Amino acid sequence: MSGRLTIIPPYLQKGDTIGITCPAGYMTREKAQTCIDTLQNWGYEVMIGDTLGSNSGNYFSGTDEERLYELQAMLDDDNIKAILCGRGGYGVGRIIEQIDFSTFKKKPKWVIGFSDITILHSHIYSNYKTATLHAPMAAAFNDGGDTSEFIASLKNALEGKKIKYQIAVHDFNRKGEAIGEVVGGNLALLAHCTGTSSDIKTKGKILFIEDVGEYLYNVDRMLCQLKRSGKLDKLAGLIIGGFTDMKDTERPFGKTVEEIIKESIAAYDYPVCFNFPVSHGKENLALKIGVGYKLKVGKNKVILEE
Repeated sequence: MSGRLTIIPPYLQKGDTIGITCPAGYMTREKAQTCIDTLQNWGYEVMIGDTLGSNSGNYFSGTDEERLYELQAMLDDDNIKAILCGRGGYGVGRIIEQIDFSTFKKKPKWVIGFSDITILHSHIYSNYKTATLHAPMAAAFNDGGDTSEFIASLKNALEGKKIKYQIAVHDFNRKGEAIGEVVGGNLALLAHCTGTSSDIKTKGKILFIEDVGEYLYNVDRMLCQLKRSGKLDKLAGLIIGGFTDMKDTERPFGKTVEEIIKESIAAYDYPVCFNFPVSHGKENLALKIGVGYKLKVGKNKVILEE
């Protein structure tokens, strides 16, 4: 792999502190309680930010200034070894340019989340070549999720265990092997990052994408944007996660989301894996962004491993 090596933040030890903050959308304290209890049962201390369950009275978990202040404080606090974003939603893009990463650069720590947190992942990887963790957030611990393999994958990643996932094949898969750093996240946010300081370079990388609640034509439009900006040209491999709760217009678009994606990448020859369990649904395996993986898309199984 070309370029400087990715910096890997220290893995967690029992007794370490995980901070929970909501840098985007609002979340009640009650919805995060199982997450808090589980992290403590794993042996970690938990510092709960004021943005969790705040009385913001609107969509966000606080004003831009409040959310920025709390995230900045957790990035700068030596006692906090990892930051778990309570939820995504929308809001990180409003504060990303004001965040000072100078202390984080000297003493990196794991930043955890998905959805709107894709902006943080992309920004940190692109500007500071530091690994982050695309993984379940607080609500995923509810309704029995705390005992699922997906929450277990978060625990294993935080402890530094090597990742190896095996999944079933899909009819649209393109067989082959790829080695490269994994980058990506929510398709909408990756498209919105194009041309900004949070933009990612994808050449030689294994890109993964997922999304939720989008119109089918909009998925097509966002893929066109990634193509036109060169993001799909020279990948090592492509992982298609879950595209949940897709919507269609009154006049149907005429293709499934899988067909839209297949058509968009037809001109390329790198290996492609569809239906990988990373999504806004319950199926959301932890992926270390910026870390090198091997992707093997075979006839009978798909393996992704560090």
